[in-house]
Amino acid sequence: MTTPTIRFYHQGSVREIAGVPATRTVLQHLREDLRCTGTKEGCAEGDCGACTVVVGELDAHGALALKAVNACIQFVPTLDGRALFTVEDLRAADGALHPVQQAMVDCHGSQCGFCTPGFVMSMWALYENQPASAGLPARDEINAALSGNLCRCTGYRPIVDAAQKMFDDARHPRVALDRETVATALRALQRASTFEYTAPDARGASFGSSTFYAPVTLEAFASLRAQHPDARIVAGSTDVGLWVTKQFRDLGDVLYVGNVAELKAIARDAQTLTIGAAATLEDAFAALAADYPELAELWTRFASLPIRNAGTLGGNVANGSPIGDSMPALLALGAEVVLRNDRTTRTLPLDAFYTGYQKTALAAGEFVSALRVPRPAGDLRWRTYKVAKRYDQDISAVCAAFALHVAPDRTIRTARVAFGGMAATPKRAAQTEAALTGATWGEATVRRAMESLGADYQPLTDMRASSAYRLKVARNLLWRFYLETRDDAPLALCDVNAFAFEGDASVAKEAP
Repeated sequence: MTTPTIRFYHQGSVREIAGVPATRTVLQHLREDLRCTGTKEGCAEGDCGACTVVVGELDAHGALALKAVNACIQFVPTLDGRALFTVEDLRAADGALHPVQQAMVDCHGSQCGFCTPGFVMSMWALYENQPASAGLPARDEINAALSGNLCRCTGYRPIVDAAQKMFDDARHPRVALDRETVATALRALQRASTFEYTAPDARGASFGSSTFYAPVTLEAFASLRAQHPDARIVAGSTDVGLWVTKQFRDLGDVLYVGNVAELKAIARDAQTLTIGAAATLEDAFAALAADYPELAELWTRFASLPIRNAGTLGGNVANGSPIGDSMPALLALGAEVVLRNDRTTRTLPLDAFYTGYQKTALAAGEFVSALRVPRPAGDLRWRTYKVAKRYDQDISAVCAAFALHVAPDRTIRTARVAFGGMAATPKRAAQTEAALTGATWGEATVRRAMESLGADYQPLTDMRASSAYRLKVARNLLWRFYLETRDDAPLALCDVNAFAFEGDASVAKEAP
């Protein structure tokens, strides 16, 4: 099998490369091969944002979609058929600064300058994705766009000021990307590509000792998974990428899901929201929050926007981490996981999917194809909470989710309580649920249920939190849930969260 040619749009033309390892990162290629050293390496794990670039691809309607991602954990073969934009692309032919860059200068948003290119690219993605007719983005939208970038010397105020000022057309006339030119180039790339994932049999392409399989249909993906059960499935590489950059692991053969449109699909009917396993976290949370607006805070606090633009909800679930932030919410909502093995599928309740620490019920050759989440019922009282040392972009010490169906007479018909960070797997609290079910939703019931949490969990002590702290936090979160959803004077989010203010788009809809 020959080494393929990878083609992607970069700096106004189509770039062709060959002979690169399957797990060579986009950052390595930019800095070492293309000498585009504006993009920096900081943490090499998608945390600091110094390496932020923008990737463009055609959406389901054939239009150009731009997303900020971390170049340090993206693999070069995933660029095939896409567009790559770096800070060098913002330079005008006459040397003039782009409005994003000029705003950073005017607002003194750069000091040492190491983080600045990453900030500029996150801001440029916001700039390009904000319709001219929409006006200025809200402050919380700017904060979300910059959540994946760290600054240790200038501070965030002048950078946020710059993110607002870059839309000031009076001082900085708008410079918009010619999206149609890029989209036309990408369409031509798709027609002309010789990268072997476009072949009907999806045999894959050899990169040294590894084969990079990138099928474009669900049937081909399922067949390849059955034939190569030991191949490493990769979506956004937000976890697997660190195995390469931090642990220097050889991934072996790679099975890439990023080109399978069926696995990116999101659909809903009257009863169920179905989210394809390859749908990005950003798209998946947007769909979930449309049904469950109380997810707004967890959505913005789940990693950072560049991570959510690359990572997938299916990958977060399949990973099986005890601290995956999506699982407690999905468990509390009664989600099911759809598993596929070649041409057969089966459906499991998510709480039956995890069998041990980072172990799942997946059989050889099987993969997660979708998640099914029930649509909300009128008597549902529901919340999810994340407790971590940092508000933005941090691993949870405890992540909790509570879902109660409460009758008009305040009798709890059903209760589902789930936690992450409290056990070897994301886990429901059976004893606590039993203490709630059939009881009256009131203070006495909640106090009893808080004590029951001690029978459900014996948390570990690690660098993020002690066992005693975790258990106390878990109990206090159940109490907070009661305060927010009680019938008598429920507290609004802005009353119980120091980071939430009335009028913020991130403040969830409040309802008993």
